Amino acid sequence: MDIPSALLPTRYGKFELQIFLSDGIEHIVLIKGILADNCLVRLHSECATGDILGSLRCDCRDQLEESLDIIERAGSGLLVYMRGQEGRGIGLSNKIRAYALQEQGMDTYEANVHLGFAPDARNYAVAVNILKHFNLKKVRLLTNNPDKIEALEEGGIEVTENVPLWTATNPYNERYIASKKARMEKR
Repeated sequence: MDIPSALLPTRYGKFELQIFLSDGIEHIVLIKGILADNCLVRLHSECATGDILGSLRCDCRDQLEESLDIIERAGSGLLVYMRGQEGRGIGLSNKIRAYALQEQGMDTYEANVHLGFAPDARNYAVAVNILKHFNLKKVRLLTNNPDKIEALEEGGIEVTENVPLWTATNPYNERYIASKKARMEKR
């Protein structure tokens, strides 16, 4: 398998960048140091509005930056940037439709369901395959999402530690964060 690879210096440190192709989608993997079982791993879903445009409606960019900082300080780990997962898997156009519904009082989950989608339509099979490519059988996962833990474990990757990534709120994302926390606690 031909995997494009290059050094990527960032404001958080130097990482090796690799691109993994799955179903026509290019996923980004940032690698720090020597990977071994129990290294830190972040599965980060693409968020153009947050990661690229700096939207304050979510905490995606903050979580991405915090993850890179944590991995850099640990000296090893990887971040899998899963593309094609915008808006919890509903796509950018539908995410903007969901934003409009949120402005009318719905939370993210309710808006996605109102649009005819599952509350969270993301799939983590590609992440499992990427971790297996690196022969990782056990990881410390940087996440607030129990679905990611479940998906990895169903895929044969043991999550030995869940490292939460709660970041600071702002007036634009307080309701979003509160809703996310409340819905995850109900699981």
